Amino acid sequence: MDHDQARQSAIRKAARGLLPFLCLCYMVNFLDRVNVGFAALAMNEDLGFSPSVFGAGAGIFFAGYILFEIPSNLALQKFGARIWIARIMISWGLVASAMALVHNEASFYALRLLLGIAEAGFFPGIILYLTYWFPARERARIVSLFMVAVPLATVIGGPVSGALLELHGLWGLKGWQWLFIIEGLPAVLLGVVVLFFLDDRPEGARWLTKTERQALSAMLAAEAKATREVGYASLGQALTRPRVLVLGLLYFCIAFGLYGIGFWMPQVIQTFGLTPLKIGFLTAIPYLFAALAMVLWGANSDRTGERIWHVALPLLLAALAFAWSAMTLPLGLTMVALTLATVGIHAVVGTFWSLPTAILTGTGAAAGIALVNSMGNLGGFAGPFIVGAIRQATGSFNAALWFLAGALLLGALIALLFGQAQRARATASSPV
Repeated sequence: MDHDQARQSAIRKAARGLLPFLCLCYMVNFLDRVNVGFAALAMNEDLGFSPSVFGAGAGIFFAGYILFEIPSNLALQKFGARIWIARIMISWGLVASAMALVHNEASFYALRLLLGIAEAGFFPGIILYLTYWFPARERARIVSLFMVAVPLATVIGGPVSGALLELHGLWGLKGWQWLFIIEGLPAVLLGVVVLFFLDDRPEGARWLTKTERQALSAMLAAEAKATREVGYASLGQALTRPRVLVLGLLYFCIAFGLYGIGFWMPQVIQTFGLTPLKIGFLTAIPYLFAALAMVLWGANSDRTGERIWHVALPLLLAALAFAWSAMTLPLGLTMVALTLATVGIHAVVGTFWSLPTAILTGTGAAAGIALVNSMGNLGGFAGPFIVGAIRQATGSFNAALWFLAGALLLGALIALLFGQAQRARATASSPV
């Protein structure tokens, strides 16, 4: 087996060996983050939460999450992915189950804040971890395969969450309490598995041959060296350079739409007077199409080598679809509009993460990826909060959906401007 064959064999083995498990972990992660949207179908009425209270509680998660993102990713680089990711998963699983103890506004805010602190660093940590195993030209496809967990979490979690709400009264607990308890426990179990399953880097992977380990490690080392010459490797560079900050602003717009609809879609559908179980199944439909689009779009981006339009076009689709869904439509057309919006938002994320990982390496990658994710997740805080405030002020979701459309349109424009600046930079061949 020559060097190139060994490298490709190692990449295929890594994809088969790591991605299904990481995808499962992220499915549980995302479900525990957004299942409050399903719990709200009953919890809000039980506890007397207004739309603005729920929106603030859904969004305050990101305050704790953002605050601890960068320290968590630096800790992962220091202690290794296996130990640190296991620590994150076990702690967030315990807090996610403890959400069953919510009994008033203060406890709702406190536990959502703690959940954000516990989860901090998981997603950017996995993105960083994937750079240890896969070269840049493979990353849109690889990240898309990993992030397909997001729509799949709702495809599976929607009906499951709806069914768990039907357990109302069992052993004296509310249905939404059972939802939190049962959906939080898998994270704890998977966190324990991580301690025995995950290898930190290719050099320690016994399931690769010696030749495969050497070939893959050599390629990734050469790529990291090249990235240091054109990108950013230090902590200071990663946290201050305009290109990184612009990518953070772009991800803010993406996350604004992602979480804005993720938290509120069940309640948008609830306006048609459906049962929780039916809402769960209907919510799964947009995410099923989104999962397929995410994988195909990321693979197409890697195949063509094009990144910018693969980010801008899905955002434009999502913006138009949100604007359409804001019109007064029957249930069928509302579901078509929400499906197109969900497809657009999710198709963009795999290709997006190929942009920051192409200009960051070393400590710069640990800090910069966390910074971009932190800035983006400010949109995760703002999106649910603003949607809730607009919903309460207007009595409908229409204006809120228009607002989400505007945020995604802005994201598309930022992506195009970033691409134009990258082309100008390449032409000038001069560092910023």
